[in-house]
Amino acid sequence: MAATSSKKTVTKAASRKVKDRWKAKEWYKVYAPRMFNQVMLGETPSADPSSLMGRIIEATVHDLTGDFSKMHVKLKFKVTEVNGFDAHTVLIGQDLTSDYIRRLTRRKRTKTDHVIDIRTKDGYLVRVKPMSITEKRIQASQETAVRTLMTKDLQAAGAEMTISDIIRSVISGEMAKRLSNVSKVVVPIKRIEIRKTEVLEMGSAPQDQPVFAAPEPEPEAVEEVVEAVPEAAPEAPAEEEIAPAEKADE
Repeated sequence: MAATSSKKTVTKAASRKVKDRWKAKEWYKVYAPRMFNQVMLGETPSADPSSLMGRIIEATVHDLTGDFSKMHVKLKFKVTEVNGFDAHTVLIGQDLTSDYIRRLTRRKRTKTDHVIDIRTKDGYLVRVKPMSITEKRIQASQETAVRTLMTKDLQAAGAEMTISDIIRSVISGEMAKRLSNVSKVVVPIKRIEIRKTEVLEMGSAPQDQPVFAAPEPEPEAVEEVVEAVPEAAPEAPAEEEIAPAEKADE
């Protein structure tokens, strides 16, 4: 009986510790970097601000901009700074949802994955992973030729772009169109998608350049002030001119 009671005491004490540990936590608001207009990504609990450092948060482009056509594009952010109860992040990558990729693949087509490392103008090392899908099956030599052309073109273009320009071109589809135009010299590509993007090394410049234009604030309703104009006094009716009486004929 004594052993049983001691076990119950230990269990109750452990449950109290868990409850106390949860009560000690505070809620912190997590914000996207300035390149995404510092949109609030959500809230996360933590007992110590230092434990938030390095925490990964995912959000879709739809969550940030409200664009339903970009629900399949996910962005990854990492907490790097905590000020009070506000946690600030940096972008570390982009990804596509698995169900979206699964819908693109079909039988009797060739799906080729590419891996291209780009050093941006502001010093970021970004690994871009495009995915190309052809209408028909192609040979291995053609796949190699397409990879070579894509790598040379994207590395040359990426050297003239910032990290913000890279992410903007990925999300908008401009990068996929560029790679499609380059690869059609070897074989026509039915579809190209940027499957994944990873930031391998941070650059010297902060992620401040905006990717999307900030939404314009709605104009405040301004009440029209109508000055009271005194009503004009009614004009007196003009006196009717009385024609002189004509002389009666004698």
